[in-house]
Amino acid sequence: MSTPIDMYYWPTPNGWKISVCLEEMGLPYTTHLINIGKGDQFDPEFLKIAPNNRMPAITDPDGPDGAPVSIFESGAILQYLARKTGTFCGSTERERIVVDQWLMWQMGGLGPMAGQAHHFLKFAPKAEPPQDIPYAKDRYRSETARLYGVLDRQLAQNEFVAGNFLSIADFSIWGWASLWEGQQQTLEDKPNMARWLDVMGARKGVQAGRALYADLRPG
Repeated sequence: MSTPIDMYYWPTPNGWKISVCLEEMGLPYTTHLINIGKGDQFDPEFLKIAPNNRMPAITDPDGPDGAPVSIFESGAILQYLARKTGTFCGSTERERIVVDQWLMWQMGGLGPMAGQAHHFLKFAPKAEPPQDIPYAKDRYRSETARLYGVLDRQLAQNEFVAGNFLSIADFSIWGWASLWEGQQQTLEDKPNMARWLDVMGARKGVQAGRALYADLRPG
């Protein structure tokens, strides 16, 4: 068995991308909690691994040429793990192109927009003093809805996001999409997305990755 990968993690949609991926790939890993509420992401030792002070990050003792490598940015980690194992990245160049497109769609679109929707809809109104900003709430709720419409139309043609095969694009998107209710979205007009969420949620690797330190998430 290969040497365990060190995963720097907190139970958020971005953290789930990597925990789900490692579980689905069957790779051994050791979890190092980065409590973003307490500021662990600014620890000088963590910044040596993730200079942008964001988790997740990994260190693979069995990196390229057998030398350790540290990687930050969830999309880069997913691509690395897919290359390392030769799995979940498509079997042809055309399939790999589609996987990369949807991975970038999540990184540049859904993640930032859904994240802002969560912030302005759930957390900002509870701040001291409260920051209840209708314009921001409407903007990010609407853009998240648009993006889910794009996802639903893609899933009308494919079993999974990039085609009829599971990929790192699914791992990347699933965590954010699974929190659609907190983003004040509906699935009534998105039957294909609803189907995909059910399929993903039934997978043992997804369940295990999502359950990792789930008790640390706020209620």
